[in-house]
Amino acid sequence: MKRNLLATAVAFLLLAGMVTFQATANPPNVLMIAVDDLNDWIGCMGGHPQVKTPNIDRLARRGVLFTNAHCQSPVCNPSRASLMCGLYPETTGIYFLNPPVWESDVAAKMEILPQRFVREGFQVTGVGKLFHSAGNRKYIPGWGGSMGGFGPLPKQKLSPFTGHKLWDWGAFPERDEMLPDHKIADWTIEKLKQFEEGPFFLMTGLYTPHVPQYTPQKWIDLYPEETLQLPRVLKNDLKDLSQYAIDLTRKEHVAPTHEWVEANNQWKPLVQTYLACVSFADYQVGRMLDALDASPRADNTVIIFFSDHGFHLGEKERWAKRSVWQDGAGVPMIISGPGIVKGAVCDKPVQLLDIYPTLLDLTGLQPDPKLEGHSLKPLLENPDANWPHMARASFGPENVAIISERYRYIRYADGSEELYDRKTDPHEWTNMAGNPEKKKVLERHRASLPESYHPVLGKGSTGHKAFTAAEDGID
Repeated sequence: MKRNLLATAVAFLLLAGMVTFQATANPPNVLMIAVDDLNDWIGCMGGHPQVKTPNIDRLARRGVLFTNAHCQSPVCNPSRASLMCGLYPETTGIYFLNPPVWESDVAAKMEILPQRFVREGFQVTGVGKLFHSAGNRKYIPGWGGSMGGFGPLPKQKLSPFTGHKLWDWGAFPERDEMLPDHKIADWTIEKLKQFEEGPFFLMTGLYTPHVPQYTPQKWIDLYPEETLQLPRVLKNDLKDLSQYAIDLTRKEHVAPTHEWVEANNQWKPLVQTYLACVSFADYQVGRMLDALDASPRADNTVIIFFSDHGFHLGEKERWAKRSVWQDGAGVPMIISGPGIVKGAVCDKPVQLLDIYPTLLDLTGLQPDPKLEGHSLKPLLENPDANWPHMARASFGPENVAIISERYRYIRYADGSEELYDRKTDPHEWTNMAGNPEKKKVLERHRASLPESYHPVLGKGSTGHKAFTAAEDGID
């Protein structure tokens, strides 16, 4: 990124350890863009060979793309709660769709991310899906609303699946302007024109591509079914998994089973509409980027783009999230802004928990020692910098993935284990946990497992039910 002489001098002094961001009189603004249920099916990550995401791709070209980023839980509420309060689910007890942040005695003692920036004098506001629940109104000043959330819904389902009302897919409604994410982008664009002098922190949460997978027909037409490619899968992929791992990712889930999808010839329609939703979300991202670029704040704004968790579309013979495999827990994450290298790719293991400390660091604010993540600033300046940390994701206590630059290790509550080589086996088809040659690798990753687990808080959600159903199957 080109800089003026003063900025260059400041950067030099920063590297020399002679000044800190706290000394700057003009801290950068922050534009946070959260997307719901987006996996690596974006052009710059190559997760699907046909996906069209020109706007997310151009954002990657102006910052750092993290290709080994992970959520802390592959469920909306705990993932977002963890990011906002800066603590792991194992610390707070928030593992599933409830409770909200303030009902955890541990999480409630933290200064929640937007509230920290309010205290520091930033103009903080947001719109759309940021927290999973009433936290949007509780923690975000002037929250713009959900703009309809997961609606509108047609009078009758478009797909043959008779299950949960949100599990539907097809061409609906007629125009982009009728969908919540278009309205959310509209609100964001207008807000970018209204900020007064001084730094702002603008948070935007898109609902797409979360089910229902609805878009106008023009987005579906981008992916003709006759030429559509399905994700690569391995027959009998579950043969080297424990029964507990299988049960945990299937029992009491509301998504259609893979057997149903195949029997009803819905694999292509589901992939097609998911890709359409991704492209629709990408378009909204582009509209917001254009608005920022047209504003006088463009050169002094940190942009952070991420998804709350991943999504299976037939991989491991399953659908939706709620797994700690790569497809469930892996997320795209891009950060750009002043002082951040352009067009770089970083494969170090990072996590959504790192966002809070990173934003404090990039805006020159004092760190919070209670946060359990780590600032990514060293990697934003040099993506190949030494990074001693591993990433961690979980689905309920004692079901934990530990991710390094080379491996994904999983330990389940029944004691069973999985180990995958990210470099030679990116689809996670071969479980190497039983390979005696990997003994030291296993020991190194086991050492990063949590030392303790907060009891599960809340009750009654599908995640609670799935976890309990799997636990009941342990001998």
